[in-house]
Amino acid sequence: MNNYSLENHKVPQGISISLLWASLMGLYVYNDYFSLYRPGTIQNMMDGIMGPLGPATNGVFITVSMLLAIPAMMIFLSTALPPVFSRWLNLLLSILYTIVNALTLKGSPPFYQIVVGLEIITTVTIFIYALRWPEENQNASG
Repeated sequence: MNNYSLENHKVPQGISISLLWASLMGLYVYNDYFSLYRPGTIQNMMDGIMGPLGPATNGVFITVSMLLAIPAMMIFLSTALPPVFSRWLNLLLSILYTIVNALTLKGSPPFYQIVVGLEIITTVTIFIYALRWPEENQNASG
């Protein structure tokens, strides 16, 4: 029997939060991808209909683009911004995205709801990590 233990190291809070945003993006991509297999989805796309959002107008495209661009950028910004600013931005955006995710639950199919549940757990975890960001690390990077 070997007498060793696994290495335990502290991951900087900004990196942990960044990885959570990356996980959220993966959940978004796969949930939307699997949704393409639902009957009528491709036809609606060809007809210019974006599901419950209605006609694919410039306003809808801009809104959806921003909803996806912000978490994508937070993967980088969570580690690149000064920790105090990153903490507050993560607190604010995690609340916003928890609400946005919750709004997509009603009327969606069970597979979608399961993944949205995981998305909500992820955004709540981002909030908790940001809230617990150690005070002494907020003046240093990471």
